[in-house]
Amino acid sequence: MQFRVRYQRRPPTIIIVALIDVLIVLIIFLMVTTTFKQQPAVRLALPESSQARRTEAHEETPLVIAVDAEGRLWWGTEGTPIDPATLAARLKAEAARQPNLRLALSADEKAPFGQIIRVMDAAREAGIRMVNAFARQPARQ
Repeated sequence: MQFRVRYQRRPPTIIIVALIDVLIVLIIFLMVTTTFKQQPAVRLALPESSQARRTEAHEETPLVIAVDAEGRLWWGTEGTPIDPATLAARLKAEAARQPNLRLALSADEKAPFGQIIRVMDAAREAGIRMVNAFARQPARQ
């Protein structure tokens, strides 16, 4: 009888460091190739205006207050909801922090006109001299 020494089969070793390196390269590739598109927080149907113009790149960005079709108010470009009662106080605080503050009013074309006037009154009360409104250019035919 012949007795052979059997070799125990060892499970293959997995090199974790190489796998982590590959994973990091994939993550970096995905981060570089992904485009980050800024989505508006509030969807508005802006009214048309033949005098609408694009803002210039060198202009300072204004503080944006949006009024949606139901009359709700939204603060800033990120679209934080704001209570109409606290709007004047927040505008005063911003105007004190930035003396040359410009306000841009972005209102839906179906927004209640009274709410737009309240925002403009709060801006005047806060001492903001520059209040603009967003509008879209009419479709070319």
